[in-house]
Amino acid sequence: MTYSDKELQQIEQMASLYLPISDIAIVLGINPENLRRDIKVKGSPAEKAYTKGKVSSKVALRKQEMMLAKVGSPLALESVRRALMDMEDDE
Repeated sequence: MTYSDKELQQIEQMASLYLPISDIAIVLGINPENLRRDIKVKGSPAEKAYTKGKVSSKVALRKQEMMLAKVGSPLALESVRRALMDMEDDE
């Protein structure tokens, strides 16, 4: 399916709010299975918009977590430690 620039921006924005694909499809007025299929295609405009939105919020959350870890939050410290281990495993 071909998406307009506005639809791609909406996909990115809603993905940044961690809305499920089925909810995003409802807002866009399309079949959820079509959107799901399009998002699974690596490099497609829908996949790029969805991933960018999701990752942008992940970055913001990680920044907040790092800030909390630096001031000694035990939960944040543990979470950041796990993130570091995941990062090293991905290298």
